[in-house]
Amino acid sequence: MRSYETMFIVHPEVVGDELKALVEKFKGVVTGQGGDVVKVEEWGSRTLAYPIQKLAKGTYFIFYYQAGPGDVAEFERRLRLDDKILRFNSLRLEQGLPQFAAPAQEQASGAEAEVATEEAGEE
Repeated sequence: MRSYETMFIVHPEVVGDELKALVEKFKGVVTGQGGDVVKVEEWGSRTLAYPIQKLAKGTYFIFYYQAGPGDVAEFERRLRLDDKILRFNSLRLEQGLPQFAAPAQEQASGAEAEVATEEAGEE
């Protein structure tokens, strides 16, 4: 299986439980085709660079996943059919998926970096 990243923009009026259901629906599309969703990032509501369907804002999501080429085609087809999706873009990641640290590990490594910086300043 290959590694992919798909960014998509959701209609700004889709919020709350409806937005969570939409994300879960697309996770199910990837896993239903035999793929594996590694991480979903929600970038939140942002102003679009140019109006899409007379809208100035949208909610951004990025899916990092592993799947076969045919699976990605089906995922994109389903994105295209959903009226709540304004735009999407899929990329094949040649270097594989980025390494994602757990939130607790990120905080711990940040604290260790502060301690190392303080120790370096004392010398």
